Amino acid sequence: MNMPSGAEDATAPRVQEHSLHGQIPEKIQRSLFGEILDWMLAPLLLLWPMSIAITYLVAKSIANQPFDRALEDNVLVLSQQVKEVDGKIVTQMSNPARDILRADDLDSVYFQIKGVSGELVDGDRELSLPLEEDKPTPGNIMFRNDRLRGIDIRVAYGYIDLNRANARSGPNKTSHLALIQVAETLEKRAVLANEIIKGVILPQFIILPIALALVWFALSRGLSPLAELQQRIRARRPDDLSPIDSHQVPEEITPLVRSLNEMLARLSQTISIQKRFIADAAHQMKTPLAGMRMQSELALRQTDHEEIHRSLLQLSKSSEAATRLINQLLTLARAENQAPATQALEIIDLSNLARNTVQDWIPASFANQIDLGFEQTDEPIGIFGNPLMLRELLSNLIDNAIRYTPKGHSITVRTAFNKEQALAILEVEDNGPGIPASEREHIFERFYRILGSNVQGSGLGLSIVREIAQQHDAKIDITDNPRNQDPRFPGCLFSISFKLNPYESLMGDLG
Repeated sequence: MNMPSGAEDATAPRVQEHSLHGQIPEKIQRSLFGEILDWMLAPLLLLWPMSIAITYLVAKSIANQPFDRALEDNVLVLSQQVKEVDGKIVTQMSNPARDILRADDLDSVYFQIKGVSGELVDGDRELSLPLEEDKPTPGNIMFRNDRLRGIDIRVAYGYIDLNRANARSGPNKTSHLALIQVAETLEKRAVLANEIIKGVILPQFIILPIALALVWFALSRGLSPLAELQQRIRARRPDDLSPIDSHQVPEEITPLVRSLNEMLARLSQTISIQKRFIADAAHQMKTPLAGMRMQSELALRQTDHEEIHRSLLQLSKSSEAATRLINQLLTLARAENQAPATQALEIIDLSNLARNTVQDWIPASFANQIDLGFEQTDEPIGIFGNPLMLRELLSNLIDNAIRYTPKGHSITVRTAFNKEQALAILEVEDNGPGIPASEREHIFERFYRILGSNVQGSGLGLSIVREIAQQHDAKIDITDNPRNQDPRFPGCLFSISFKLNPYESLMGDLG
Protein backbone atom coordinates (compact mmCIF):
# COMPACT_ATOMS: atom_id res chain seq x y z
CA MET A 1 0.00 0.00 0.00
CA ASN A 2 1.40 3.41 -0.92
CA MET A 3 1.91 5.79 1.96
CA PRO A 4 1.05 9.49 1.72
CA SER A 5 3.99 11.70 0.85
CA GLY A 6 3.92 13.49 4.19
CA ALA A 7 3.70 10.31 6.29
CA GLU A 8 7.11 8.84 5.48
CA ASP A 9 9.89 8.84 8.01
CA ALA A 10 12.07 11.92 7.66
CA THR A 11 15.24 9.84 7.82
CA ALA A 12 14.23 7.43 5.06
CA PRO A 13 15.09 9.70 2.09
CA ARG A 14 18.53 10.44 3.49
CA VAL A 15 19.30 6.77 4.07
CA GLN A 16 18.09 5.91 0.58
CA GLU A 17 20.16 8.70 -0.96
CA HIS A 18 23.31 7.43 0.72
CA SER A 19 22.63 3.89 -0.41
CA LEU A 20 21.86 4.87 -4.00
CA HIS A 21 24.65 7.38 -4.57
CA GLY A 22 27.26 5.89 -2.26
CA GLN A 23 27.71 9.11 -0.33
CA ILE A 24 29.41 9.07 3.03
CA PRO A 25 26.99 10.04 5.81
CA GLU A 26 27.69 13.47 7.21
CA LYS A 27 29.62 13.36 10.44
CA ILE A 28 27.98 14.91 13.46
CA GLN A 29 29.89 17.95 14.62
CA ARG A 30 31.18 17.74 18.14
CA SER A 31 30.34 20.55 20.54
CA LEU A 32 33.30 22.00 22.40
CA PHE A 33 30.96 23.16 25.17
CA GLY A 34 29.39 19.71 25.43
CA GLU A 35 32.71 17.89 25.38
CA ILE A 36 34.19 20.04 28.16
CA LEU A 37 30.99 19.63 30.14
CA ASP A 38 31.11 15.86 29.69
CA TRP A 39 34.72 15.64 30.86
CA MET A 40 33.90 17.73 33.91
CA LEU A 41 30.64 16.06 34.88
CA ALA A 42 31.55 12.45 34.12
CA PRO A 43 34.21 12.23 36.88
CA LEU A 44 31.88 14.09 39.23
CA LEU A 45 29.01 11.69 38.62
CA LEU A 46 31.35 8.70 38.97
CA LEU A 47 32.89 9.97 42.19
CA TRP A 48 29.55 10.79 43.80
CA PRO A 49 28.47 7.12 44.34
CA MET A 50 31.98 6.35 45.58
CA SER A 51 31.66 9.24 48.01
CA ILE A 52 28.35 7.84 49.29
CA ALA A 53 29.87 4.39 49.79
CA ILE A 54 32.91 5.76 51.63
CA THR A 55 30.64 7.99 53.74
CA TYR A 56 28.55 4.94 54.70
CA LEU A 57 31.63 2.99 55.79
CA VAL A 58 32.99 5.94 57.76
CA ALA A 59 29.57 6.50 59.37
CA LYS A 60 29.42 2.86 60.49
CA SER A 61 32.92 3.13 61.95
CA ILE A 62 32.00 6.32 63.77
CA ALA A 63 28.75 4.79 65.05
CA ASN A 64 30.55 1.70 66.39
CA GLN A 65 33.04 3.59 68.53
CA PRO A 66 30.77 4.92 71.36
CA PHE A 67 28.72 1.74 71.58
CA ASP A 68 31.85 -0.42 71.62
CA ARG A 69 33.12 1.62 74.56
CA ALA A 70 29.78 1.01 76.34
CA LEU A 71 30.09 -2.76 75.75
CA GLU A 72 33.67 -2.64 77.01
CA ASP A 73 32.52 -0.89 80.19
CA ASN A 74 29.86 -3.55 80.70
CA VAL A 75 32.47 -6.31 80.42
CA LEU A 76 34.65 -4.54 82.99
CA VAL A 77 31.67 -4.14 85.35
CA LEU A 78 30.78 -7.83 85.02
CA SER A 79 34.38 -8.90 85.62
CA GLN A 80 34.29 -7.12 88.95
CA GLN A 81 31.20 -9.15 89.96
CA VAL A 82 32.84 -12.56 89.37
CA LYS A 83 34.46 -14.27 92.32
CA GLU A 84 35.72 -17.74 93.20
CA VAL A 85 34.36 -18.98 96.50
CA ASP A 86 35.48 -22.38 97.82
CA GLY A 87 36.65 -23.39 94.35
CA LYS A 88 33.38 -22.36 92.76
CA ILE A 89 32.84 -19.37 90.48
CA VAL A 90 29.94 -17.18 91.54
CA THR A 91 28.57 -13.75 90.60
CA GLN A 92 27.47 -11.06 93.01
CA MET A 93 24.99 -9.39 90.66
CA SER A 94 21.64 -8.46 92.12
CA ASN A 95 18.43 -8.56 90.13
CA PRO A 96 18.25 -4.75 89.82
CA ALA A 97 21.76 -4.79 88.42
CA ARG A 98 20.70 -7.38 85.86
CA ASP A 99 17.75 -5.24 84.86
CA ILE A 100 19.97 -2.21 84.44
CA LEU A 101 22.39 -4.24 82.30
CA ARG A 102 19.64 -5.42 79.98
CA ALA A 103 17.76 -2.09 79.89
CA ASP A 104 17.84 -0.63 76.35
CA ASP A 105 15.13 1.09 74.31
CA LEU A 106 16.27 -0.17 70.91
CA ASP A 107 18.66 -3.07 71.26
CA SER A 108 18.53 -6.41 73.02
CA VAL A 109 21.47 -6.90 75.38
CA TYR A 110 22.92 -10.31 76.24
CA PHE A 111 25.70 -11.39 78.60
CA GLN A 112 27.42 -14.61 79.44
CA ILE A 113 29.84 -15.75 82.15
CA LYS A 114 31.57 -19.12 81.81
CA GLY A 115 33.86 -20.80 84.28
CA VAL A 116 37.25 -22.42 83.95
CA SER A 117 35.83 -25.68 82.57
CA GLY A 118 33.44 -23.90 80.21
CA GLU A 119 30.45 -24.26 82.46
CA LEU A 120 27.81 -21.55 82.30
CA VAL A 121 27.96 -19.43 85.43
CA ASP A 122 25.40 -16.84 84.48
CA GLY A 123 23.72 -15.23 81.49
CA ASP A 124 22.61 -16.45 78.06
CA ARG A 125 23.64 -19.90 77.02
CA GLU A 126 23.12 -19.24 73.25
CA LEU A 127 26.11 -16.91 72.92
CA SER A 128 28.81 -18.73 71.00
CA LEU A 129 32.38 -19.03 72.21
CA PRO A 130 35.13 -17.05 70.49
CA LEU A 131 37.56 -18.89 68.25
CA GLU A 132 40.73 -20.14 69.81
CA GLU A 133 42.90 -17.90 67.60
CA ASP A 134 40.80 -14.90 68.65
CA LYS A 135 41.26 -15.61 72.37
CA PRO A 136 42.60 -12.45 74.08
CA THR A 137 45.07 -12.35 76.92
CA PRO A 138 43.58 -11.90 80.43
CA GLY A 139 42.70 -8.29 81.13
CA ASN A 140 42.25 -7.34 77.42
CA ILE A 141 38.89 -6.93 75.71
CA MET A 142 38.19 -7.74 72.08
CA PHE A 143 35.23 -7.32 69.75
CA ARG A 144 33.66 -9.49 67.09
CA ASN A 145 30.52 -9.59 64.94
CA ASP A 146 28.30 -12.63 65.42
CA ARG A 147 24.74 -13.83 65.03
CA LEU A 148 22.26 -14.90 67.69
CA ARG A 149 18.87 -16.39 66.84
CA GLY A 150 19.30 -15.15 63.27
CA ILE A 151 20.06 -11.56 64.30
CA ASP A 152 23.36 -9.74 63.83
CA ILE A 153 25.00 -8.79 67.12
CA ARG A 154 28.15 -7.05 68.34
CA VAL A 155 30.07 -8.93 71.04
CA ALA A 156 32.66 -7.63 73.50
CA TYR A 157 34.52 -10.38 75.38
CA GLY A 158 37.50 -10.96 77.61
CA TYR A 159 39.07 -13.36 80.13
CA ILE A 160 39.81 -12.70 83.77
CA ASP A 161 42.30 -14.59 85.92
CA LEU A 162 40.43 -15.58 89.07
CA ASN A 163 43.66 -16.22 91.02
CA ARG A 164 44.75 -12.60 90.53
CA ALA A 165 41.25 -11.37 91.22
CA ASN A 166 41.31 -13.18 94.59
CA ALA A 167 44.90 -12.09 95.34
CA ARG A 168 46.12 -15.69 95.40
CA SER A 169 48.58 -15.55 92.58
CA GLY A 170 51.91 -17.06 93.18
CA PRO A 171 54.58 -19.11 91.50
CA ASN A 172 52.75 -22.36 92.09
CA LYS A 173 49.30 -21.19 91.24
CA THR A 174 47.84 -22.03 87.84
CA SER A 175 45.64 -19.57 85.98
CA HIS A 176 41.90 -19.95 86.41
CA LEU A 177 40.35 -18.10 83.43
CA ALA A 178 36.71 -17.12 83.29
CA LEU A 179 35.08 -15.87 80.03
CA ILE A 180 32.87 -12.80 80.15
CA GLN A 181 30.87 -11.74 77.06
CA VAL A 182 28.44 -8.86 76.57
CA ALA A 183 26.52 -8.54 73.27
CA GLU A 184 23.85 -6.32 71.80
CA THR A 185 21.94 -6.02 68.56
CA LEU A 186 22.83 -3.30 66.01
CA GLU A 187 19.75 -1.08 65.99
CA LYS A 188 21.32 1.91 67.75
CA ARG A 189 24.37 1.68 65.55
CA ALA A 190 22.26 1.59 62.36
CA VAL A 191 20.19 4.57 63.54
CA LEU A 192 23.31 6.62 64.29
CA ALA A 193 24.98 5.64 61.02
CA ASN A 194 21.86 6.63 59.07
CA GLU A 195 21.74 9.97 60.83
CA ILE A 196 25.37 10.61 59.95
CA ILE A 197 24.76 9.60 56.32
CA LYS A 198 21.70 11.85 56.11
CA GLY A 199 23.66 14.74 57.54
CA VAL A 200 26.37 14.29 54.92
CA ILE A 201 24.45 13.09 51.85
CA LEU A 202 21.38 15.32 51.98
CA PRO A 203 23.39 18.55 51.64
CA GLN A 204 25.06 17.01 48.60
CA PHE A 205 21.69 16.72 46.86
CA ILE A 206 21.40 20.48 47.28
CA ILE A 207 25.04 21.29 46.50
CA LEU A 208 25.27 19.07 43.39
CA PRO A 209 22.63 20.93 41.31
CA ILE A 210 24.19 24.23 42.39
CA ALA A 211 27.62 22.93 41.35
CA LEU A 212 26.23 21.84 37.98
CA ALA A 213 24.66 25.25 37.47
CA LEU A 214 27.91 26.97 38.38
CA VAL A 215 29.87 24.72 35.99
CA TRP A 216 27.38 25.48 33.22
CA PHE A 217 27.62 29.21 33.92
CA ALA A 218 31.43 29.11 34.09
CA LEU A 219 31.70 27.26 30.78
CA SER A 220 29.28 29.69 29.14
CA ARG A 221 31.32 32.62 30.39
CA GLY A 222 34.61 30.95 29.48
CA LEU A 223 33.50 30.20 25.91
CA SER A 224 31.83 33.57 25.38
CA PRO A 225 34.95 34.99 23.62
CA LEU A 226 34.45 32.35 20.92
CA ALA A 227 30.88 33.51 20.42
CA GLU A 228 32.01 37.14 20.31
CA LEU A 229 34.70 36.25 17.78
CA GLN A 230 32.10 34.45 15.68
CA GLN A 231 29.81 37.51 15.77
CA ARG A 232 32.64 39.83 14.79
CA ILE A 233 33.59 37.64 11.83
CA ARG A 234 29.97 37.34 10.70
CA ALA A 235 29.52 41.12 10.95
CA ARG A 236 32.35 41.72 8.48
CA ARG A 237 31.69 42.77 4.92
CA PRO A 238 32.33 40.07 2.30
CA ASP A 239 35.30 42.03 0.91
CA ASP A 240 36.85 42.77 4.31
CA LEU A 241 40.08 40.75 4.50
CA SER A 242 41.75 42.85 7.18
CA PRO A 243 43.43 40.97 10.06
CA ILE A 244 41.40 40.01 13.11
CA ASP A 245 42.47 41.81 16.27
CA SER A 246 44.16 39.10 18.36
CA HIS A 247 44.34 41.31 21.46
CA GLN A 248 40.61 40.90 22.09
CA VAL A 249 40.67 37.10 22.37
CA PRO A 250 42.00 34.80 25.14
CA GLU A 251 45.53 33.50 24.98
CA GLU A 252 44.37 29.98 24.04
CA ILE A 253 42.56 31.27 20.91
CA THR A 254 45.41 33.57 19.81
CA PRO A 255 47.20 30.86 17.70
CA LEU A 256 43.91 30.16 15.88
CA VAL A 257 43.37 33.88 15.19
CA ARG A 258 46.95 34.23 13.95
CA SER A 259 46.45 31.30 11.58
CA LEU A 260 43.24 32.91 10.32
CA ASN A 261 45.09 36.19 9.79
CA GLU A 262 47.80 34.41 7.83
CA MET A 263 45.16 32.75 5.69
CA LEU A 264 43.40 36.11 5.16
CA ALA A 265 46.72 37.67 4.13
CA ARG A 266 47.35 34.92 1.59
CA LEU A 267 43.78 35.20 0.31
CA SER A 268 44.10 38.99 0.03
CA GLN A 269 47.35 38.60 -1.88
CA THR A 270 45.77 36.06 -4.24
CA ILE A 271 42.76 38.29 -4.87
CA SER A 272 45.05 41.29 -5.47
CA ILE A 273 47.07 39.28 -7.99
CA GLN A 274 43.91 38.18 -9.76
CA LYS A 275 42.53 41.73 -9.86
CA ARG A 276 45.83 43.04 -11.14
CA PHE A 277 45.96 40.29 -13.76
CA ILE A 278 42.44 41.09 -14.96
CA ALA A 279 43.17 44.83 -15.08
CA ASP A 280 46.47 44.32 -16.91
CA ALA A 281 44.94 41.87 -19.35
CA ALA A 282 42.04 44.20 -20.13
CA HIS A 283 44.36 47.17 -20.57
CA GLN A 284 46.88 45.39 -22.75
CA MET A 285 44.31 43.63 -24.92
CA LYS A 286 42.65 46.88 -25.92
CA THR A 287 45.49 47.93 -28.26
CA PRO A 288 45.83 44.73 -30.36
CA LEU A 289 42.07 44.21 -30.47
CA ALA A 290 41.54 47.81 -31.62
CA GLY A 291 44.23 47.36 -34.29
CA MET A 292 42.66 44.10 -35.46
CA ARG A 293 39.28 45.76 -35.71
CA MET A 294 40.69 48.69 -37.70
CA GLN A 295 42.55 46.37 -40.08
CA SER A 296 39.47 44.20 -40.61
CA GLU A 297 37.30 47.25 -41.30
CA LEU A 298 39.92 48.63 -43.65
CA ALA A 299 40.10 45.31 -45.51
CA LEU A 300 36.33 45.30 -45.92
CA ARG A 301 36.39 48.75 -47.52
CA GLN A 302 39.27 47.96 -49.91
CA THR A 303 38.71 46.74 -53.48
CA ASP A 304 42.37 46.44 -54.48
CA HIS A 305 43.66 42.93 -53.87
CA GLU A 306 47.10 44.21 -52.84
CA GLU A 307 45.60 46.54 -50.23
CA ILE A 308 43.38 43.75 -48.95
CA HIS A 309 46.40 41.45 -48.70
CA ARG A 310 48.35 44.15 -46.83
CA SER A 311 45.48 44.65 -44.39
CA LEU A 312 45.14 40.91 -43.84
CA LEU A 313 48.89 40.66 -43.26
CA GLN A 314 48.67 43.38 -40.59
CA LEU A 315 45.64 41.62 -39.15
CA SER A 316 47.66 38.39 -38.90
CA LYS A 317 50.54 40.20 -37.16
CA SER A 318 48.13 41.82 -34.71
CA SER A 319 46.46 38.50 -33.91
CA GLU A 320 49.88 36.91 -33.42
CA ALA A 321 50.83 39.71 -31.01
CA ALA A 322 47.51 39.32 -29.17
CA THR A 323 48.02 35.57 -28.90
CA ARG A 324 51.52 36.02 -27.49
CA LEU A 325 50.26 38.64 -25.05
CA ILE A 326 47.53 36.29 -23.80
CA ASN A 327 50.01 33.43 -23.42
CA GLN A 328 52.40 35.63 -21.48
CA LEU A 329 49.62 36.88 -19.22
CA LEU A 330 48.55 33.32 -18.48
CA THR A 331 52.15 32.26 -17.82
CA LEU A 332 52.65 35.21 -15.49
CA ALA A 333 49.43 34.44 -13.62
CA ARG A 334 50.44 30.80 -13.28
CA ALA A 335 53.89 31.76 -11.98
CA GLU A 336 52.50 34.25 -9.48
CA ASN A 337 49.86 31.89 -8.10
CA GLN A 338 52.13 28.88 -7.75
CA ALA A 339 53.39 28.56 -4.19
CA PRO A 340 56.80 26.92 -3.73
CA ALA A 341 55.26 24.20 -1.52
CA THR A 342 52.87 23.16 -4.31
CA GLN A 343 55.37 23.04 -7.18
CA ALA A 344 56.09 19.70 -8.83
CA LEU A 345 59.87 19.92 -8.42
CA GLU A 346 62.22 17.30 -9.74
CA ILE A 347 65.93 16.88 -10.40
CA ILE A 348 66.77 18.53 -13.73
CA ASP A 349 69.94 18.59 -15.75
CA LEU A 350 70.16 22.32 -16.46
CA SER A 351 72.42 21.83 -19.47
CA ASN A 352 70.02 19.43 -21.23
CA LEU A 353 67.07 21.71 -20.56
CA ALA A 354 68.93 24.76 -21.88
CA ARG A 355 70.15 22.90 -25.01
CA ASN A 356 66.63 21.73 -25.90
CA THR A 357 65.21 25.21 -25.38
CA VAL A 358 67.89 26.81 -27.58
CA GLN A 359 67.07 24.35 -30.36
CA ASP A 360 63.45 25.52 -30.29
CA TRP A 361 64.59 29.12 -30.97
CA ILE A 362 67.02 28.39 -33.82
CA PRO A 363 64.39 29.06 -36.56
CA ALA A 364 63.55 32.43 -35.00
CA SER A 365 67.25 33.35 -34.81
CA PHE A 366 67.72 32.43 -38.48
CA ALA A 367 64.74 34.58 -39.44
CA ASN A 368 66.31 37.56 -37.64
CA GLN A 369 69.83 36.79 -38.99
CA ILE A 370 71.24 36.27 -35.50
CA ASP A 371 73.82 33.68 -34.52
CA LEU A 372 72.34 31.73 -31.57
CA GLY A 373 74.91 29.58 -29.78
CA PHE A 374 75.06 27.32 -26.76
CA GLU A 375 77.92 26.48 -24.38
CA GLN A 376 77.98 23.98 -21.53
CA THR A 377 80.35 22.19 -19.18
CA ASP A 378 81.35 18.58 -19.62
CA GLU A 379 79.69 17.58 -16.35
CA PRO A 380 75.93 17.51 -15.69
CA ILE A 381 74.47 20.36 -13.66
CA GLY A 382 71.56 19.26 -11.51
CA ILE A 383 69.01 21.45 -9.78
CA PHE A 384 65.56 20.98 -8.31
CA GLY A 385 62.96 22.72 -10.44
CA ASN A 386 59.85 22.68 -12.58
CA PRO A 387 60.98 21.90 -16.15
CA LEU A 388 58.05 23.65 -17.87
CA MET A 389 58.51 26.85 -15.88
CA LEU A 390 62.29 26.85 -16.40
CA ARG A 391 61.86 26.41 -20.16
CA GLU A 392 59.49 29.39 -20.09
CA LEU A 393 62.08 31.41 -18.17
CA LEU A 394 64.84 30.70 -20.67
CA SER A 395 62.50 31.18 -23.66
CA ASN A 396 61.60 34.68 -22.47
CA LEU A 397 65.27 35.57 -22.01
CA ILE A 398 66.12 34.33 -25.53
CA ASP A 399 63.08 36.07 -27.03
CA ASN A 400 64.04 39.32 -25.28
CA ALA A 401 67.62 39.01 -26.57
CA ILE A 402 66.48 38.33 -30.17
CA ARG A 403 64.18 41.34 -30.14
CA TYR A 404 66.92 43.76 -28.99
CA THR A 405 69.98 42.30 -30.77
CA PRO A 406 70.68 43.83 -34.22
CA LYS A 407 70.96 41.61 -37.27
CA GLY A 408 74.32 40.03 -37.84
CA HIS A 409 75.13 39.88 -34.11
CA SER A 410 75.20 36.87 -31.80
CA ILE A 411 73.47 35.50 -28.73
CA THR A 412 75.02 32.87 -26.46
CA VAL A 413 73.29 30.71 -23.90
CA ARG A 414 75.69 29.23 -21.37
CA THR A 415 75.45 26.86 -18.37
CA ALA A 416 78.10 26.53 -15.67
CA PHE A 417 78.41 25.79 -11.99
CA ASN A 418 80.32 27.17 -9.03
CA LYS A 419 81.40 24.34 -6.75
CA GLU A 420 82.68 26.66 -4.02
CA GLN A 421 79.31 28.40 -3.61
CA ALA A 422 77.26 25.34 -4.70
CA LEU A 423 75.50 27.31 -7.45
CA ALA A 424 74.26 26.36 -10.90
CA ILE A 425 74.48 29.29 -13.34
CA LEU A 426 72.41 29.96 -16.45
CA GLU A 427 73.62 32.84 -18.66
CA VAL A 428 72.15 34.57 -21.71
CA GLU A 429 74.43 37.15 -23.30
CA ASP A 430 73.89 39.26 -26.42
CA ASN A 431 75.67 41.92 -28.46
CA GLY A 432 72.78 44.36 -28.46
CA PRO A 433 72.53 47.95 -27.23
CA GLY A 434 72.56 46.82 -23.59
CA ILE A 435 70.50 48.05 -20.65
CA PRO A 436 71.48 51.27 -18.86
CA ALA A 437 72.27 50.79 -15.16
CA SER A 438 69.48 53.21 -14.21
CA GLU A 439 66.91 51.04 -16.01
CA ARG A 440 67.94 47.66 -14.60
CA GLU A 441 65.82 48.06 -11.47
CA HIS A 442 62.68 48.68 -13.53
CA ILE A 443 62.86 46.25 -16.44
CA PHE A 444 61.29 43.45 -14.35
CA GLU A 445 58.16 45.51 -13.74
CA ARG A 446 55.17 44.43 -15.73
CA PHE A 447 54.56 46.32 -18.99
CA TYR A 448 57.68 48.43 -18.43
CA ARG A 449 59.35 49.48 -21.70
CA ILE A 450 62.62 51.36 -22.12
CA LEU A 451 61.87 54.58 -23.97
CA GLY A 452 63.34 54.92 -27.43
CA SER A 453 63.89 51.18 -27.95
CA ASN A 454 61.35 50.99 -30.83
CA VAL A 455 61.02 47.25 -30.25
CA GLN A 456 57.65 45.54 -30.39
CA GLY A 457 56.71 43.67 -27.23
CA SER A 458 54.34 43.49 -24.29
CA GLY A 459 56.78 44.23 -21.50
CA LEU A 460 55.87 40.98 -19.71
CA GLY A 461 58.79 38.71 -20.63
CA LEU A 462 61.19 39.82 -17.90
CA SER A 463 58.35 39.93 -15.33
CA ILE A 464 57.75 36.26 -16.09
CA VAL A 465 61.49 35.58 -15.70
CA ARG A 466 61.52 37.25 -12.28
CA GLU A 467 58.45 35.36 -11.02
CA ILE A 468 59.79 31.97 -12.13
CA ALA A 469 63.22 32.72 -10.65
CA GLN A 470 61.62 33.65 -7.32
CA GLN A 471 59.65 30.40 -7.34
CA HIS A 472 62.94 28.52 -7.67
CA ASP A 473 64.77 30.66 -5.08
CA ALA A 474 67.15 31.84 -7.81
CA LYS A 475 69.03 35.16 -8.09
CA ILE A 476 69.16 37.31 -11.25
CA ASP A 477 72.14 39.56 -12.06
CA ILE A 478 72.39 41.94 -15.05
CA THR A 479 75.69 43.30 -16.34
CA ASP A 480 77.18 44.47 -19.61
CA ASN A 481 78.56 41.73 -21.83
CA PRO A 482 82.22 41.38 -20.71
CA ARG A 483 83.11 39.61 -23.98
CA ASN A 484 81.82 42.36 -26.28
CA GLN A 485 84.49 44.55 -27.93
CA ASP A 486 82.23 46.98 -29.80
CA PRO A 487 81.62 50.12 -27.67
CA ARG A 488 78.51 50.97 -29.70
CA PHE A 489 76.91 47.72 -28.58
CA PRO A 490 77.90 47.01 -24.95
CA GLY A 491 75.50 44.06 -24.94
CA CYS A 492 73.86 42.54 -21.92
CA LEU A 493 74.51 39.50 -19.74
CA PHE A 494 71.65 37.95 -17.76
CA SER A 495 73.01 35.55 -15.11
CA ILE A 496 70.62 33.39 -13.03
CA SER A 497 72.07 31.46 -10.09
CA PHE A 498 70.30 28.33 -8.78
CA LYS A 499 71.19 26.31 -5.71
CA LEU A 500 73.25 23.34 -6.85
CA ASN A 501 72.66 19.78 -5.65
CA PRO A 502 75.68 17.96 -4.20
CA TYR A 503 77.64 16.70 -7.15
CA GLU A 504 78.09 13.16 -5.82
CA SER A 505 74.41 12.55 -5.23
CA LEU A 506 73.55 14.19 -8.53
CA MET A 507 75.70 11.78 -10.52
CA GLY A 508 73.89 8.86 -8.89
CA ASP A 509 70.45 10.34 -9.61
CA LEU A 510 71.20 11.30 -13.22
CA GLY A 511 73.22 8.19 -14.01
